[in-house]
Amino acid sequence: MAVDWSDNIVIANLADEPALSDELSMICERIENAKEQEPVPNAVLEFHEVSYVNSSNIAQLLRLRKNLEAHNRQLVLSGVSDEVMSVLVVTGLNKVFKFAADLLTAIASIQISEPDQN
Repeated sequence: MAVDWSDNIVIANLADEPALSDELSMICERIENAKEQEPVPNAVLEFHEVSYVNSSNIAQLLRLRKNLEAHNRQLVLSGVSDEVMSVLVVTGLNKVFKFAADLLTAIASIQISEPDQN
């Protein structure tokens, strides 16, 4: 389940399917349905429990990235396993997404790049 870490960062601790698809869908819907008066948060997706991703998951990640970028927000993937990273490398998506070794590094990278938002 996604947790608001601060006013401008939401964290999702992801798990393998079927929870992965459900969680990614919920985050996408939250960003797409944000009202003008609601700030759209940056997103950190914690992948340490995810052992594989399928084409549907990749499509959801790309959709989420597109929606966040439309609001000038960041998406950071943290704790990505070697198995998941190999899929992202083969598909060329390792050059599309921003990665962090762990959750704290992901949060810090967002805070450093947006010092006026904290």
